[in-house]
Amino acid sequence: MLKNFNGRPSFATVLKASTVAGIAAAVLATGVPLEITRSYAEAVKVQAPAVPSFANVVDAVSPAVVSVRVENRVNPVADNDGFSLDGRGFDDLPDDHPLKRFFKQFGQDPNDQQSHPRRFGQNGPNGGPNGPGGKGRLRPVAQGSGFFISEDGYIVTNNHVVSDGQAFVAVMNDGTELDAKLIGKDPRTDLAVLKVDGKGKKFTYVNWADDNNVRVGDWVVAVGNPFGLGGTVTAGIVSARGRDIGSGPYDDYLQVDAAVNRGNSGGPTFNLSGEVVGINTAIFSPSGGSVGIAFAIPASTAKDVVADLMKDGQVSRGWLGVQIQPVTKDIAESIGLSEPSGALVVAPQAGSPGDKAGMKAGDVVTALNGETIKDARDLSRRIGAMQPGSKAELSVWRAGKAQSLTVELGTLPADQKEASADDNNQPQQPEAPASEKALADLGLTVGPSDDGKGLAITGIDPDSDAADKGIKEGEKITSVNNQQVSTAADVVKVLNQAKKDGRTRALFQIQSSEGSRFVALPINGQG
Repeated sequence: MLKNFNGRPSFATVLKASTVAGIAAAVLATGVPLEITRSYAEAVKVQAPAVPSFANVVDAVSPAVVSVRVENRVNPVADNDGFSLDGRGFDDLPDDHPLKRFFKQFGQDPNDQQSHPRRFGQNGPNGGPNGPGGKGRLRPVAQGSGFFISEDGYIVTNNHVVSDGQAFVAVMNDGTELDAKLIGKDPRTDLAVLKVDGKGKKFTYVNWADDNNVRVGDWVVAVGNPFGLGGTVTAGIVSARGRDIGSGPYDDYLQVDAAVNRGNSGGPTFNLSGEVVGINTAIFSPSGGSVGIAFAIPASTAKDVVADLMKDGQVSRGWLGVQIQPVTKDIAESIGLSEPSGALVVAPQAGSPGDKAGMKAGDVVTALNGETIKDARDLSRRIGAMQPGSKAELSVWRAGKAQSLTVELGTLPADQKEASADDNNQPQQPEAPASEKALADLGLTVGPSDDGKGLAITGIDPDSDAADKGIKEGEKITSVNNQQVSTAADVVKVLNQAKKDGRTRALFQIQSSEGSRFVALPINGQG
């Protein structure tokens, strides 16, 4: 257990001292006697804060932080801790994500014995399939960081650090090497738990911080294994909270400006009480090194996931079974919501808990168990934090009215994917002239779909709002304002009603080969 240290240093004293210094300068400029200015100078000297030291925190937490060496039976060796969100290391990052082009692989020589000390298998260095020249030799393939979370040897690190490993070694700050066993991993939050056998030894461990006490501007200390150098300490502040970097549905990262680099993955970021406020996971860097933008999994997320992994090696999450998207200002206006918040249901999966409870495309989930839902990401995190089989009370905005639904959550499948939709791009016969003109004003040319459900989009005006919103030729309109449409006349009828209701936008459900989404389009001037 760790003792609390002195309270957080405050920058308020610095600002106050600066103000006093300014007054002193002003007094001096007006010719006030020197004795008065000296008294102000003494005041500045007394109030100037001492330079904060992190030594006490570092002394206490360093024994709990380890380097994690990952080994596999492969020939190439590279520092592939995946820290910079590259394609091989952080698989969940989409290929088209704007961060991805900045991240480069950091390679090392597989024959460098000093950088990559070899370990041998159970048959030892002198014989058997794991001996010298054997094809089964274990070689280091990644290096990361981790930390003890219990005195009996449980270690927390990142999933992307250990995901390609067959054997793991925890190197303590005194150089002791301990074989570690993988207990469990969770790709969705990029967390993993290892366990070492201390043969009765009690390890120094650290505790989780309370997220409610973590503020932007707080000092933090990062400890880890950058570039395989071993225990390295850097300091900075919490730069932001709630960052979404596109790595998964549960993104809720802390952003810190402490210097962290490849090899810091899985290492802890501490507050000045020696508590873990986050787990270093990714950096934003054009150069491949630290530029002061790092992302850490917050303690509140890690705490529950790690507890589940320690318990049975896996994480059970609640599952609603609906595809959702954010509510933009345009969408909120189109459906009569007073503000752009909540999660818009694009489509419930057939047979899912949400489908069984009566959720429909176009519903907006505004609250869960009485607590307001800020956005789609917020709903995903909250549902995922609930246990399968538990009841969820949903407040839903549907057809201009608030409704309540009760859903019994299922278990999130390990390979859950969004349902794909048919892609229709066959040119069809035009609709009646009046209907065709009305849709042309929206920038759309449409025709009936092959299956008779919805309208195939056969053309897009590149200067239209529809094009600006990403609607493409070959996609399909399946509903407008949550009403199914199969002809242009159906669309115009819905638009006319929306105008009578005082709406300036209409909600189009667009289906493509990649799935379904909602887009709000302006309807001013429609007949």
